[in-house]
Amino acid sequence: MWQLHQFPLCPFSRKLRLLMGEKSVAYELVRENPWEASDAFWQLNPAGRTPVLHDAARRVTLCDSQAICEFLEETVERNPMISGSATQRAEIRRLVALFDENFYADVSGPALNEKMKKRIVLRQPPDGQVLRQMGRMLHGHLDYIDWLVDTRQWLAGPQLSLADLTCAAHLSVVDYLGAVDWRGHEQAQGWYMVMKSRPSFRPLLSEKMDGLPPPREYASLDL
Repeated sequence: MWQLHQFPLCPFSRKLRLLMGEKSVAYELVRENPWEASDAFWQLNPAGRTPVLHDAARRVTLCDSQAICEFLEETVERNPMISGSATQRAEIRRLVALFDENFYADVSGPALNEKMKKRIVLRQPPDGQVLRQMGRMLHGHLDYIDWLVDTRQWLAGPQLSLADLTCAAHLSVVDYLGAVDWRGHEQAQGWYMVMKSRPSFRPLLSEKMDGLPPPREYASLDL
């Protein structure tokens, strides 16, 4: 069986967990805290980042969330998440990169640093200026998600895709940290509620981090 080395609030690990859930790929979780990665984990991934997908029996180790997602798309036929015409597949990959790179740099990365790392690891208060800037950037991203929801059935087109899973993974981290202001973004919020209602999302909603509980509405499917 696959072992998924991951950190509960790593959005890239969450993206992979959602994909494996949608494809019904069995795995067991191995917790890897990014601030105390073991030598054994560094041997699996010299970059020292989660997620890592490992199968000791088959001597297979896969690193980087997008590389792993592409591997699963090529090897698991159930529920393809990068499908359609060449143009549609390119659009899915464009949005995946947008959320993994821009959204992470603007929103989910700063949220993790200010609301998780400083609290649990550094024992420091968050920087209010950074949080305000993050909030402004988040509204810009939500505006774009609103537009995507208004103009398409799913974020990248007519079918649920890896773009939806990636965006939901990043938003779920910020949501867990209580940093999403949905005011004025009813379209994005409605889409996110649909994503939260999917069976693949349930393990994320039930998982909690010691010393960092989510807000009460995090697991609600009615907000």
